[in-house]
Amino acid sequence: MEIKRIIKIKNEKETENFGRRLGESLSAGDVVAMVGDLGTGKTTLTGYIARGLGIKETVSSPTFTIIKEYNSGRLPLYHFDVYRIGDPEELFNIGADEYFDGDGVCVVEWADLVSEELPENSKYIFIEYGEKEGERIYKCTF
Repeated sequence: MEIKRIIKIKNEKETENFGRRLGESLSAGDVVAMVGDLGTGKTTLTGYIARGLGIKETVSSPTFTIIKEYNSGRLPLYHFDVYRIGDPEELFNIGADEYFDGDGVCVVEWADLVSEELPENSKYIFIEYGEKEGERIYKCTF
């Protein structure tokens, strides 16, 4: 997996700008795969991607439900949190392939746990803590 760009995010406003721009650029069938430690801001970034898609609802982590659907934007958003999945094949028990091939955008948190089951053209964002409080480093494959 080739990293095509590295973006240093200095604060929440830059997270918002990145997420909104990304959301505005996404098309039906796109899968955004996020990888990062607990607390690096995967759900926060997903919320801003949702805003870029025109979604009005507040985005929250689907940790216990695995997937949440948001349908108020120009495209549906299917938000996955696969942290609690024990076997990547469990994705297909919940119909993930239909979401991946569907009419919306999928965002998958903890994507490293199920990477072999994600579409080849998934857009990966590896999120790391920066040097200062609130900073993040986004390593993107797109």
